[in-house]
Amino acid sequence: MKSHHRAEVRKQFSHESNWVEPYYIERFYEIIDEYRSEEVGYNLKILALHMDAFYSNSDNLNIPIMEALRVVSLVQDGEQKTANVRLLRAQHKYNK
Repeated sequence: MKSHHRAEVRKQFSHESNWVEPYYIERFYEIIDEYRSEEVGYNLKILALHMDAFYSNSDNLNIPIMEALRVVSLVQDGEQKTANVRLLRAQHKYNK
């Protein structure tokens, strides 16, 4: 995902010789890495299966995808307790 994004940014701004990549793009990459499982990495098939399982529970339908991705990544990395706490908080927040 990061390489695709970088390629698109280069394609759009390659004609500007003075262009410098803004900080928010680097920050975006850091956030993506924070939400990515160390165990699974960028294996989209496994990630999609786990996200499908996450949203198969009706209590999780209103949870935004980035929050869901963080919970799924924590579970994939074996941090079950932290994932459960985040999940319960998200369910409480988004199921009012």
